[in-house]
Formats: sequence, C-alpha cells, structure tokens
Amino acid sequence: MEENNQKKFTVTAEILASHSQRFLNLLMDYIGQLFLFIIAFSIAVTIAETNGNKDFAANFVKNDIAQYTFVACISLVYYNVFEIFFARTIGKFITQTIVVDENGEKPNHERILVRTLCRLIPFEILSFLGMPPRGWHDSISKTFVVNKNLLDERKKQFYSLK
Repeated sequence: MEENNQKKFTVTAEILASHSQRFLNLLMDYIGQLFLFIIAFSIAVTIAETNGNKDFAANFVKNDIAQYTFVACISLVYYNVFEIFFARTIGKFITQTIVVDENGEKPNHERILVRTLCRLIPFEILSFLGMPPRGWHDSISKTFVVNKNLLDERKKQFYSLK
C-alpha cells in the first residue's frame, strides 16, 4: 500500500501489445533506423571527404567493428530520443502502442536507457518467442509495451472508481 493510502494502477496482460503489433513496431523502427543511418552516414562521408579522406566509405565497408559500432550508435540514438521524449517510436505511433512502467506511466530516462542498451544483447529478438510478448529489453528494464487506447481506458476506469 502506498504511504498516502492510494492504490496505483498496475499494467495487466490484457493491455499488452500483441505479437503482431510488436513485430510491426520492429519493422517500422528498422525502417526509421535505416533512414537515420543513411543520413548520418552521408554526413560522415561528406565530412571525411571534405577533410581529404577519400577512402572513408570504402574503409568503412571493410571494417566490421566500425559497422557494428555505427549501427549500434544509430539504434541507441533512435530508441533513446523517441522513447525518452514520447515513450513511443515511429512503429509505436503507427500501431498505437506506448512504453510504460508497471503503473502505466512514462518510464524515467534511466529505464529507457537500460531498455535501449538491452536491445544490443545478442539474440535478444528470440526473447519474444514466449507468452506474453515481452522481450528482455522489456523485462530487464521493467517496462511494458501496451495498447495506448486500452491503457487510457483502463486507467480512466481504475481512477474513476476511487
């Protein structure tokens, strides 16, 4: 019980995003990251060539560590910016889902950072094979991806009964 004797809303399985919503989020977010990658890489190539490094793009293609690091940075920027400011990525806007904490509120910056870093765990995508559809980046960061409309409806019902 809370100190002020007010019970808080708790996320339940019925409002969690479905496997299909999560998969669409993944696809749309990959497209968003690809777009961001193209822009960032174009800027990097332009800066390198302006500074006399004409082989930047060719060297980048040959360097697996540079590629992984660049892609990881793009992913970190993409997810952190969208989820810290909006609690939603492009994919989540499209599927009308949102990231929340256990009380259905916008997660703090630390949880979003942990959530984003967990996406870099090798084979993390396989954590979605079970039920309910929660990946390691959800469970480790104690966050949930829920249907936004259902969340709003359930929270309104919960707090109107008080």
